[in-house]
Amino acid sequence: MSSENHNADKQTPPPDWKMEFEKQWKDISHKAVHFYHEHENLFSLSKVGGFFGGALALGWLISGVYIIDQGNRGVVTRFGAYVDTTMPGPHWHIPLPVEAVNVVNVEQQRFIEVGYGDGGRLSKSTAAPQESLMLTKDENIIAVRLAVQYQINNARDYLFNVKNNENTLKQLTESVLRGVIGRNNMDFVLTEGRSQIVAEIKEEIQQAMDDYQAGISVASVNLQDAQPPEEVQGAFEDAIRAREDKQRLINEAEAYSNEVIPKARGAASRILQEAEAYSAEKVAKAKGETERFDQLLVEYEKNPAITRKRLYLEAKEKLYASTNKVILDTDQPPAIYMPLQQMPAPQAQTSPAASEPNVSVEPQQVEKNNVRKISTSELRPSRSKQ
Repeated sequence: MSSENHNADKQTPPPDWKMEFEKQWKDISHKAVHFYHEHENLFSLSKVGGFFGGALALGWLISGVYIIDQGNRGVVTRFGAYVDTTMPGPHWHIPLPVEAVNVVNVEQQRFIEVGYGDGGRLSKSTAAPQESLMLTKDENIIAVRLAVQYQINNARDYLFNVKNNENTLKQLTESVLRGVIGRNNMDFVLTEGRSQIVAEIKEEIQQAMDDYQAGISVASVNLQDAQPPEEVQGAFEDAIRAREDKQRLINEAEAYSNEVIPKARGAASRILQEAEAYSAEKVAKAKGETERFDQLLVEYEKNPAITRKRLYLEAKEKLYASTNKVILDTDQPPAIYMPLQQMPAPQAQTSPAASEPNVSVEPQQVEKNNVRKISTSELRPSRSKQ
């Protein structure tokens, strides 16, 4: 039992991997030699060469398979000459060196910038003066920065008709920009003319690209910045403030004019209407007097004496209408005239036994406006009310 425990305590030595590998390699070599002797006719030089040649030919043909992703176009060339333009999907072409495929992205939005220098917008502080400084029609200098966004609309034209398309487009854009700026005054470029200038630049660039058949479509043109050079920036800001003050004063004057003129027109219209009403009133009154005179003439011709008497009385009535006197007609001269405002008010008696009748006058109204003619025969007593 002690011997068994002694054997169990011994560690098993690790396997020799080198010997195991050599053993497996000898088995494989033995099988390969056995296969070669059994099929020796298959390993002739002609058959091996044919086999490798076929494999190379198959690999060469398979290399002509290509896939065009969505948004791209494949331009196939044969010995450098254009053959076809393929759409998205799997395709095959004669492999190199006979045919080649150039993949062009026609949906990617590309852009070029003028006035920012080689570093683009990130180098705005160090913009290239040779690109940004331009001369206007009124011989002023302004700094302009422009960005053009474009995409390819014809892959064949883009690859074959123009060499170095991006550089060509940038030079053309700078030329068109200088031409458009040179046809306009500085104030127009810096203020209300920006949208019109952008539209003109886009139209001229697209027209030139179409003439070149460059296969480029201009999507948008953005006038990023347009301002005077830094050396005259302060003076230009003063001019802008003065122009804004001028416009503000003009607006205030127009507002005042819009307020005053309608009032004056309304007052003038009211005066005209009053004048027309006054004229119509006078004309109507004159016509009425004329008609009354014609009617009076007819009555006068019928009975002249009575008509003259009536006219006389009417004239006296009009004459006495302007007085505030009471005329008492008595049989004995002279007549008594009493102002109405000075006539004593009737006094009431305190005792009923001692009360005497007061005399109240019931005048015969002849005139208007508080003028009455009273006869003594019309006087009668009346009792005062307690």
